[in-house]
Amino acid sequence: MNASALPVGSPAAEGVDALGVHAFLDALEAAPEIEPHSLMILRHGRLVASGWWAPYAPGRPQLLYSLSKSFTSTAAALAEAEGLLDFDAPVISYFPEFEAGITDPRSRSMLVRHVASMSSGHERETLDDAYGKDPAEPVRGFLLTPPDRDPGTVFAYNQPATYTLGAIVQRVTGQPLSAYLRPRLLDPLGVGEVFWMRDRTGREIGFSGLHATTDAVARLGQLYLNDGVWEGRRLLPRGWAARASQPRTATSGAMGEGDRQDWDQGYGYQFWTSRHGYRGDGAYGQFCVVLPEHDVVIAATAATERMQDFLNLVWRHLLPAFRPEPLAGREAADAHLRTRLGGLTLPPAGGSPEPSERAEDWVAAQFTAAGEGPVRAAALARDTDGWTLTLSEDEGPPRTGSVTLRRAGRLDLRITGEGWTVAEEPLPTAVSGGWTDAGTLAVDVVFLETPHRLALTCSLADRTVTARWRTQPLHGGRLTSQRAPHGSL
Repeated sequence: MNASALPVGSPAAEGVDALGVHAFLDALEAAPEIEPHSLMILRHGRLVASGWWAPYAPGRPQLLYSLSKSFTSTAAALAEAEGLLDFDAPVISYFPEFEAGITDPRSRSMLVRHVASMSSGHERETLDDAYGKDPAEPVRGFLLTPPDRDPGTVFAYNQPATYTLGAIVQRVTGQPLSAYLRPRLLDPLGVGEVFWMRDRTGREIGFSGLHATTDAVARLGQLYLNDGVWEGRRLLPRGWAARASQPRTATSGAMGEGDRQDWDQGYGYQFWTSRHGYRGDGAYGQFCVVLPEHDVVIAATAATERMQDFLNLVWRHLLPAFRPEPLAGREAADAHLRTRLGGLTLPPAGGSPEPSERAEDWVAAQFTAAGEGPVRAAALARDTDGWTLTLSEDEGPPRTGSVTLRRAGRLDLRITGEGWTVAEEPLPTAVSGGWTDAGTLAVDVVFLETPHRLALTCSLADRTVTARWRTQPLHGGRLTSQRAPHGSL
């Protein structure tokens, strides 16, 4: 469906100081370990600021990682409202075929609300245990992993808990999560296509794997801010937003050492409590921040392992920008912010589109992997349009300009040496870089439906290629998987 545009307002009219947004953008772009990809700010239900750092773009779905969990709990709330699911029912009651084999009393006493709030009684992540004990049925594997303590008494961020919640929803509704959400949530919100990864059971995995636009994240946040009402229509049960965002178990100290302030405030039903408001979030900086006290929603995507640093910048620069009243005489500042947001870009990798010397040595050059990495071989070719670097995920020299990536594990990259070169096939990528000296070709590849960037270096002297992920993909590092699933299992 075609999504209707969000209502737009000027920052000043909605009481947002454009200078504070500028300060936030400055801080983001100055932080060496944060790569921003998108930002949307809604105030009083109106979009007051939005921008995408090219080559990322508004209409493209993004891998949300654990921000997917907030969509899963939303599906559970809808199923509860339809009488299909009971948060106080034992998990095992939804899987009677497993009951005879699940003998641990703590596993048997685990309730739906426990898996919804990451309080299953386990003290650690059990994903490997669940898939290891029963690869064909991870719910059974999870229930065969005895909790360390009584359910409801301890928090542990635990993927199989959300997986099980999502599996219950899919069982009682008879539909994948995305299909169940489509008429009840996504269509009424005006959300376009979404894509959700599945495992070998055929289930959408619930705890991660959802690909959706930043706009979809912003709409979900606004729905929660409005207590489940969208354009005058109630989509979520009254009071669900407060239930979901209320801390259920203490999280302090549960997420590791270091500065974890916003992860130590408590956890609700697949939402985190923050120092300000609450949020859904996903690995490497995928955020849906809801600030009821300011009537604000912030949706953002990024690539960073310093997620607390990102939130610190939000609190430091954006919070003071939210004023109680409209601001007068700020038309020029608002216009300047719109211009800046419309021209955001990630700095491309440097390099020349042609080697400075010895170009003939590069023609048809082949490279083998130096060490471990997602690229095992590479080959270079030149035609009348310039240079193409072909990557292979398999051992042995690749053939350039040949078959599609999804079949053969090969990816052809055009080297232009000027900004970002975007290609949609065989999967959405953007490439920048070139020759940094006569013997070195350095290229960055951004996989545009994910947060991930691959840095490649080809050395002419030893005919090797090195490939390093800037942020490591969590669903496997093969090049072929760095895209939205588009209906495939």
